[in-house]
Amino acid sequence: MNQYEIRADFDRDTIVVYQAFNAAIATAALDAQRFVAPFSLTRMTWIKPSYRWLMHRSNWARSPGQERILAVRITRTGWEEALDHAVLTSPERRVYADAADWRAQHPHAAVRVQWDPEYSIRNVKLDHRSIQVGLSRSMVQRYVDDWTTEIRDLTPLTHKISAHLREGRVDRAKDLLPPEKRYPIPENLAKKIGAELFTR
Repeated sequence: MNQYEIRADFDRDTIVVYQAFNAAIATAALDAQRFVAPFSLTRMTWIKPSYRWLMHRSNWARSPGQERILAVRITRTGWEEALDHAVLTSPERRVYADAADWRAQHPHAAVRVQWDPEYSIRNVKLDHRSIQVGLSRSMVQRYVDDWTTEIRDLTPLTHKISAHLREGRVDRAKDLLPPEKRYPIPENLAKKIGAELFTR
């Protein structure tokens, strides 16, 4: 597996990203099938196509304020629009000419991209990276109003997988993981975010 590779659950038109919220935000979003109050439209929100990475971050939906796991299906057009507006959170030499180039772009970025270590289902850090995409105020509105097509509650599934892991049934836990496959990304976007190029 390549180190900087987008892997996701996607089809021809949409891609699934994951987020963890408290009960109030999650319940309102599920009922409305869009993000509504108390979800904030004025704060940056981070979306991740890796379910396992979110499980590491949320401690399998046990961390305070991250007790509900949502699978948000958005348009691939929206996802790629976000990537097209992205600046990395650090001045990586494989993307930017120098630190000054990055500093000129970073303060004005509508979208931030960060590559974090991926984790196994047993919470072991892996060699390859997982992408996080932070949407700023202007892009959050697009995410809510234009990109989101479906919101599903994965909290019960998360609890089930976590229970299997605690009881040593790793194979059963793996069988329940949401699917992921390599996401084909246009060359211009791959260069912009430092991703491994993969086209169908």
